[in-house]
Amino acid sequence: MGTMRLTHVTTAELDRLEFHAVRSGEHGRVAAQLMDLANRVDAGSEISRAELFVRAGEQWEIAQEYERACSAYQRAIDDGGPTIIDARALSAGALLQLDEVGQAYAHLERLEGEEPPGLQTHIHVAEALYAHDDLEGAERWATVGAHRFLDLDSSPYVHDLLMELLRIRFRVRVDLGLGEDALDRRLDDW
Repeated sequence: MGTMRLTHVTTAELDRLEFHAVRSGEHGRVAAQLMDLANRVDAGSEISRAELFVRAGEQWEIAQEYERACSAYQRAIDDGGPTIIDARALSAGALLQLDEVGQAYAHLERLEGEEPPGLQTHIHVAEALYAHDDLEGAERWATVGAHRFLDLDSSPYVHDLLMELLRIRFRVRVDLGLGEDALDRRLDDW
């Protein structure tokens, strides 16, 4: 019986795989490769096992294989390693695509009850809820995220993410028929 060879995955390798998926349209094949890499990655890898599961899930979603995406996200959740976007938020988005609304909101409630999620997670949740016509939920997630990150000293990258979140929030508030508020005016100030 052979031993499984552990591997190290770099950001450049991950970028190459994801670029191939975009160029070729072979999202399912790339998702399977990412799952295989996640199962073989070593502890010192530049890209964490959980992040590889998340990236596989994102590729499954692009391929509209939502059950497989949920499975990959669950592997990331179970792994518990660091991810750029919280795997529970990604899983909630895929579950909404499957019309598993109760499960999706259970993930979001757990996410809200723990350590505050990062800016990219707030953006993902706001977009997913907006896409599934939960405008109040989308506005709430965007508002909480904006308040959490607004007055922090931040890099240009974080500033761009915050602007994206504020734009999503503004779009949701327009759809809700809400008037402009101080956060909306921040878009004009920048």
